[in-house]
Amino acid sequence: MSVEQVADSMDGLPWFKSSYSGSDGGDCVEVAVGLGDVYVRDSKVAGEGPVLRVGRDGWAAFVSLAAA
Repeated sequence: MSVEQVADSMDGLPWFKSSYSGSDGGDCVEVAVGLGDVYVRDSKVAGEGPVLRVGRDGWAAFVSLAAA
C-alpha cells in the first residue's frame, strides 16, 4: 500500500488522544480506528508527521501486552 493509499484510508477518521497524554501539550499519542487497521500518530505533528498503521489483530495483541 502506498503512502497516498494510507492517507486516503485515514480521511475522515476521528482521532483520539491517549488518556495518559498530559494537558500541557507534551508527549501525546493519537489513535484512529479504520475498517481493517488502527492508525497511531504523534499529535504534536498531526497531519504532517508519520503515521503507524497496524492491523486490528496486531493492535489487540499490543494493547493486551501493554496492559499486562
